[in-house]
Amino acid sequence: MPIEHFDVLIVGAGLSGIGAGCHLQAKCPRKTYAILEARDCIGGTWDLFRYPGIRSDSDMYTLGYSFQPWKEAKAIADGSSILNYVRETASGNGIDQKIRFHHRVLRAEFSTAQARWTVEASRGDTQETVRFTCGFLLMCSGYYRYDEAYTPRFEGTGRFAGRIVHPQQWTEDIDYADKRVVVIGSGATAVTLVPTLAERAAHVTMLQRSPSYIVSLPAEDALANTLRRVLPARTAYGIVRWRNVLRTLLSFQLSRHRPAVIKAFVRKGVEKQLPAGYDIDTHFKPRYDPWDQRLCLVPDGDLFAAISAGRASVVTDQIDTFTEQGLRLASGAELEADLIVTATGLNLLALGGMQIAVDGEEVELSQTMSYKGMMLSGVPNMAMALGYTNASWTLKCDLTCDYVCRLLNHMDEQGYEQCVPRNQDPSIVEEPFIDFSSSYVLRSIDQFPKQGSKEPWRLRQNYPLDIVSLKFGAIEDGAMQFSRGVGSAPGATAAEAPVTV
Repeated sequence: MPIEHFDVLIVGAGLSGIGAGCHLQAKCPRKTYAILEARDCIGGTWDLFRYPGIRSDSDMYTLGYSFQPWKEAKAIADGSSILNYVRETASGNGIDQKIRFHHRVLRAEFSTAQARWTVEASRGDTQETVRFTCGFLLMCSGYYRYDEAYTPRFEGTGRFAGRIVHPQQWTEDIDYADKRVVVIGSGATAVTLVPTLAERAAHVTMLQRSPSYIVSLPAEDALANTLRRVLPARTAYGIVRWRNVLRTLLSFQLSRHRPAVIKAFVRKGVEKQLPAGYDIDTHFKPRYDPWDQRLCLVPDGDLFAAISAGRASVVTDQIDTFTEQGLRLASGAELEADLIVTATGLNLLALGGMQIAVDGEEVELSQTMSYKGMMLSGVPNMAMALGYTNASWTLKCDLTCDYVCRLLNHMDEQGYEQCVPRNQDPSIVEEPFIDFSSSYVLRSIDQFPKQGSKEPWRLRQNYPLDIVSLKFGAIEDGAMQFSRGVGSAPGATAAEAPVTV
């Protein structure tokens, strides 16, 4: 069977991959492409995670695509609504016809002589190994490991008489009605689970080692709902999108330069929603500055409402051991439970675990440097769609896909067949790819590429500045090198010398 060739291969049919397909069709209409998806359906994260109450921790006016207005009333949307949005975008633009399901990409190797990638995938439905070739590879697989969650080793788990489940492995048969539930964790997943479980459980306890910053926002955006009644959907969407972008950016910048201001703002919000005399210092006063880790969002203060109503409580302590009845804590206190949910985090996995090589040489990701937050030094014709850590994921992915389309069109116009970023500035210092103190980042960051101390190797967490750089900045900037004259046919002769610009 001949190997299929595409101009572009997209890996992943989640929020990022569907967006990438839309950008390619609109801005590079003559390019052939396919999307390889390991699972059997569209949606990625929003289909995989099924735990009660799953929702976005970003507003949908910024988590939504730039080209596809969000039209529902709720700005903080539940997982099923987001999944419908992604799938409707895919079907409405014909992207669903380009997806090859059950294709888990294992390896990709670039040939300079042929100016193409050979991509190897395992088919989950037939157990076959299949290969494709492409001129450009666009990774939209995120950076979470979907087949394995993170659960630290706890003493005595085998003694517990009830059920222990990680949210990533939640199944429909889990019964929590009228049960005593302990949720271990204090991050975005935990603060989503607790108020939802508390609606049916006898009681829910959020057990945390240390507090997180938790901010309440209205589930519905009053301005957005008003503007949609008097303005065209796209106009209203754009106004609210930019309002929210600037508001989030201001919060981040203040957190970096005036952390005391944001600390006071967050604390005041917590005090307003909890009963008088509640021990905020113990349970809601983090040890770190705002945005050193991602802020947790609760719509309409649902977590605080559950606590105030007595349906949920917070315990700040450490686990000594699991017991038959629940948990014994380091303080000596005991928590009885029928169900324990370990909302203890996720594992990071760069490029979905795919191995890459260039001309037979394996690429060690940790030895590469990220160019503009999307390409890798020394790796030709490949980009990664990765979102912001301090704002909505899709904002950066939209810009990445737009830049890739500009890059592809520029290469066609100039007759280039290869592009590869190379750092030739000895003054640039390596820095961690993600500047976050969250445990899930610190556990795995050494496996990721580095970023540099200066442009274009610095990963900026600033959407307006990235618009200037990625939508309007020069493609030929001195760090990107191009080659022409190879031809993509098998057996083509070696490339001309790189054109350094």
